[in-house]
This record gives sequence, C-alpha cells and structure tokens, in this order.
Amino acid sequence: MNVASGLKSTLTEADRILVIGCPGSGKSTLAKQISEALGLRYISMDRDFYWLPGWKKRPRDEIDSLIATAVAEERWIMDGTGLSSFHLRLPRAEAVIWLRMPRYACLYGAISRVFRYFGRSRPERPAGCPEHLSLEALVYIWNFERDAAPLIETALRDYGLVNSTVTIRSREAASELAALGRATRGAFAAEEVP
Repeated sequence: MNVASGLKSTLTEADRILVIGCPGSGKSTLAKQISEALGLRYISMDRDFYWLPGWKKRPRDEIDSLIATAVAEERWIMDGTGLSSFHLRLPRAEAVIWLRMPRYACLYGAISRVFRYFGRSRPERPAGCPEHLSLEALVYIWNFERDAAPLIETALRDYGLVNSTVTIRSREAASELAALGRATRGAFAAEEVP
C-alpha cells in the first residue's frame, strides 16, 4: 500500500513528533529526514539524554531533567522508544510515528549498522561511543514485539495518542512517509501502513 494513499488525511500541523520502534527499525534515519523536511529540531535520545562518551550512562535524574527541558520546547522531533520516559514525552507529543518493522528487518538494520559504523560513533550518538552490538541487544530486538509492543500500545491509549499515531511496517512505507513529509507540513492521522 502506498503511504500517501493509505493515510486517511493529509499531514496537518504537528510541532512535536515522537519516532519510536524497535532498535534497528530506522527511527533515527526517518526522524532526521522529517526534521529536515519540516524544519523541526531533531533530538536523539541516545545522544542528547542517555549516553556520555565511553558508553557511560547519565544518572536517571539528569536524564529526566534533560528530557523535561527538551519536551517543553515548542517544535521538535525525537527518536527513541525509551519506555521509562514516556511519562515525560507522550503528554507533549502531538503525533507519534511507530516503526513497527518485522523482527528480521530490525535485526538486519542493527547488524548492518554495526558494519557501517564499526569502530566509530554514529551521528545520533555522542562522540566516544563506537558502534557495537551485544547479545543482550539482539535478544531485546528478537523479543520486542512480545515484551515492549504491549507496553507501547497501553501508553499510547493512556495518553490519548492512538488517533495521532502512524504505524509503519516496512522500509518502503517509511521512505514514502519521508517523501510525503517533504511535500507536506503536518501531523499524522492515525493509520497503519503495511
């Protein structure tokens, strides 16, 4: 299905957009494309909140403070699922893009990213955090639909974002959405795209 024809309504005004999904689904790529297309500040949860050089994780209270400051801004697009910060981010979001790719697509995305950035930091990570992939990350990706998806569904319902969530299920659909974003300024009507 074509994203443009599959959306029930044209993209309208959305100044604060979350891009969520399994690791390796393409959240950062899509968020950066939409950021450029719509003139929204791009925020990477990994780079801007969670990690310090050398893969040192910030203290939780500092993470929450940084997130609260960022979401208070009027215009942004943020990539990262971060279930533990949904209570800070979802109340301010006007739209959510959920990259709900098949497991194999996420595994491929995560593994190919390691080869692409091996030994160096990706742009959406802080300096000093070279790309790597652990068994724990692979297990998380493998079990994402079973473990994380139900929590995401509940949170979207609880925060009233079900009708402003676009679910993307393929890389082709993500590319179409990015192209549509370039052509149209706006928020996303609730829709599931195969």
